[in-house]
Amino acid sequence: MPELPEVETVKRTLTELVIGKTIAGITVKWANIIKEPADVLEFETLLMNQTIRSIRRRGKFLLFEFDDIVMVSHLRMEGRYGLYEKEEPLPPHTHVIFHFTDGEELRYQDVRKFGTMHLFPKGSEEKVLPLAHLGVEPFSEQFTSELLMNAFQKTNRKIKVALLDQKTVVGLGNIYVDEALFRARIHPERLAHSLSKEEMAVLHKAIVSTLEEAVEMGGSSIKSYVNGQGEMGMFQQKLGVYGRKNEPCRQCGTDILKTVVGGRGTHFCPNCQL
Repeated sequence: MPELPEVETVKRTLTELVIGKTIAGITVKWANIIKEPADVLEFETLLMNQTIRSIRRRGKFLLFEFDDIVMVSHLRMEGRYGLYEKEEPLPPHTHVIFHFTDGEELRYQDVRKFGTMHLFPKGSEEKVLPLAHLGVEPFSEQFTSELLMNAFQKTNRKIKVALLDQKTVVGLGNIYVDEALFRARIHPERLAHSLSKEEMAVLHKAIVSTLEEAVEMGGSSIKSYVNGQGEMGMFQQKLGVYGRKNEPCRQCGTDILKTVVGGRGTHFCPNCQL
């Protein structure tokens, strides 16, 4: 958490709030969040007087495009951004503050301090880590059932593990993999190469529809996710299996089970998913 729908929601919210704002200064209270450049003072200097021109999403990453620099931000487990007036009290766990020339502040909060920020010259950000080697976007024309088939036909990994690998398709995390597999009626422990062409087509459709609906509903507020305006996502009300251990399946009434696949807690219906 957050996964693609949550990051997309944050991107859309921040686009409404901070595009066109210019940085007057930066306060970094937890230096480990800044990964590139390694020197925090250089990070602050590079962003001085830069204006936010656009915000993009790549997988689970936010890309803040300034005049000639791109900041790649990963929220990890519990990172969040919020826009505040400078007079407002500082919320707990605020680690990076972007002070704007108009008096407002974009504040980054992170209880676990797992989030990261990288600065790159504009145009180079996708050629190096952490964005290099990422797979296709699930809403792009390049994402097809044929791509999944070709990527998985030679792997011995379970389908849940294969889908979590960001080198094939980006943005899928634990929640939405479980949900897509449920919609496709595929057991999470099936070997990826065992899926037929027809099953892969159904899975492809399930991935896209699950993510589209989640984006429309602002993501899933599991644990502490909120968007840039402090609003919770509502897709959790439609979850078919995730977080519903021992609750009846919405399709057949069988109790939802929870197991561990690839080190991740995994929810599924033993009757619907084969």
